[in-house]
Amino acid sequence: MKMKKALALMAACAFAVFALAGCGGSSSTSSGSGSGAKVLKVGSSIDFAPFEFQDEGQKEYQGFDMDLIRAIGKEMGYEVEIQNLGFDGLIPALQGKNIDVIISGMTINDERKQNVLFSDPYYQSGLTMVVRSDEQRIQKFQDLKGKKVAVQIGTTSAEEVKKIEGVEIKELNTPADCFMELKAGGVDAVVNDRPVNDYYITKNGAQGVKALDERLTAEDYGIAIGKDNKELQQKINDALQKLKENGEYDKIFAKWFGEKK
Repeated sequence: MKMKKALALMAACAFAVFALAGCGGSSSTSSGSGSGAKVLKVGSSIDFAPFEFQDEGQKEYQGFDMDLIRAIGKEMGYEVEIQNLGFDGLIPALQGKNIDVIISGMTINDERKQNVLFSDPYYQSGLTMVVRSDEQRIQKFQDLKGKKVAVQIGTTSAEEVKKIEGVEIKELNTPADCFMELKAGGVDAVVNDRPVNDYYITKNGAQGVKALDERLTAEDYGIAIGKDNKELQQKINDALQKLKENGEYDKIFAKWFGEKK
């Protein structure tokens, strides 16, 4: 009898532990947990200045995207937790519900729309080209035929340059890697988003290179959300609109790009 009571007590304790574990849940937006502060789990590839980067000695991630998503989270009443992930791993992380949203200079396109929802556009970019200062043969994108071009792996620049006939493409991990390859003579040009190209030239004192004016594409950046989370998509769009109306968006834009264009 004592043994039966002991076993019954152990079973009851085990049930209580599992019940509590089931009630704890996650504090992310997808769980809807009422315990503790609401948290927006954000994924970003922190290698895309001036949108997301980390200066040496700085704990917090910096950049236009980082300031914007924190402002959006504040407007929504959420704490923001940012995870640094490789760009090509961002959508799988979102699909696996390891994060709630992606903000990482991500272009809105039809292929990505098959896997994620997007917020309203928050920035318009376009692909431009950087070459060495003494380069005279390359003036426009049509001049890239027969040339070697560095692009960041998994990005729109990689997709678009592949459409140019006769180009030898070198896909590298970060924009910084692309610029190093250009300066070392390993490629003839770098194709990337215009603000990224301009930032590396002006802010990092990149010598011996120049940016060309021609744009290959015009692109809208959006915040990616899980395909099954239209409620979060609406909340983010509402917060983004509020920031544009109250002037906070313009302040963030001016901080990183000068006056709003």
